[in-house]
Amino acid sequence: MTATKERIIGAVSIMSDKDADIFWRIIQNHFTAPDLFANIEDTEPDETDLAMLKEIEHNPDCHEFISQEELMKELNIEI
Repeated sequence: MTATKERIIGAVSIMSDKDADIFWRIIQNHFTAPDLFANIEDTEPDETDLAMLKEIEHNPDCHEFISQEELMKELNIEI
């Protein structure tokens, strides 16, 4: 680890939680990708969308979920 990273870790370790939250927001704003969904246009659902939503509401099979582990066993997939 570089000396700069060690200094950052040392500084964060003695910061108050409030200051650490501020520092974390600075890191997120500087190093994270822009919100890729911010400029997506909202549209009204079409007939297909409405049919799928109705199916979800009224079909009890649409409310069954299994864990990732169960799915992998069912599909014979090993990690």
